[in-house]
Amino acid sequence: MKKCDPFKYFKTSEEIIRLAVMLYVRFPLSLRNVEDLLHERGIDVSHEAVRFWWHRFGPMFASEIRKRRIEGMRSSHWRWHLDEMFVKINGEQHYLWRAVDHEGEVLESFVTKTRDKKAALKFLRKTMKRHGRADIFVTDKLRSYGAALRDLGAVDRQETGRWENNRAENSHLAFRRRERAMLRFRQMRSLQKFATVHASVYNLFNTERSLASRHLFKRNRAAALAEWRGLCVA
Repeated sequence: MKKCDPFKYFKTSEEIIRLAVMLYVRFPLSLRNVEDLLHERGIDVSHEAVRFWWHRFGPMFASEIRKRRIEGMRSSHWRWHLDEMFVKINGEQHYLWRAVDHEGEVLESFVTKTRDKKAALKFLRKTMKRHGRADIFVTDKLRSYGAALRDLGAVDRQETGRWENNRAENSHLAFRRRERAMLRFRQMRSLQKFATVHASVYNLFNTERSLASRHLFKRNRAAALAEWRGLCVA
């Protein structure tokens, strides 16, 4: 059965739409920054068009990236780093829970209003439903993790300690830069949506350039771009 073309009724080419969405999600740019960058390339679109494309195609691209990575068995069950970060929504504090594997790949993002046992349990169940159960859960000393893991029968797999969770802490930096460029968020739904899409795009283009030779980095970067350009092809 032929796959439906999601770009069918758009006047703008799919290459431009993919480029605009990638620039907005991957780099710390505002909608108007993306508009100006496209204008420099001779592409005349408004920032509202970029906003519409991101809302329409961002989740679609993220879903296909996740599907390809899961099918390729690129999700690790060995060691997960769990951490929560503070995010302001209209001046009110919320929590963005994130699970990161030992290679720095973001497995799951989940937004809640609290960081108690109930929120931790919901986050862990969602992560395990999609990725299975890890051998080791590295967390900070927040008691909610221990209580939730106890309910799941995995409290013996928990590890805590100073500097043990640096992998998760460092993974927050890219999202923090993105958050500042967007001047924070207005709704929990928009934060959840963007965090999920941003995580998938980050995983695709995260080539660990500081740990690889220049030749290997260029090859991985070219492969990531080729995979991006092949997303949602009819």
